[in-house]
Amino acid sequence: MEVAPSHYGLSSRVQLEEIGENHLGLRKVIKSRIIRKDAAKIVETVRQIRGVAPGVKITLICTRNICSKSLALLHENGVEVRYCEE
Repeated sequence: MEVAPSHYGLSSRVQLEEIGENHLGLRKVIKSRIIRKDAAKIVETVRQIRGVAPGVKITLICTRNICSKSLALLHENGVEVRYCEE
């Protein structure tokens, strides 16, 4: 189920979906590789969401094109990564 990003003060381009109770998915399916700079932007988005809803768990939904440094940064900030095949 899709969640309105405007509720969290985010751009309408951000794709959020409800995975479970207090669990949101941040969908980022792009053709290019997710690099550390992209991961830093994702972490900022997660911080903004957690500023509105402190207890929410965030999962990044992306393709397998993600670098190891990005995975480490996301892990440090408590963001789970789930892969999709699109």
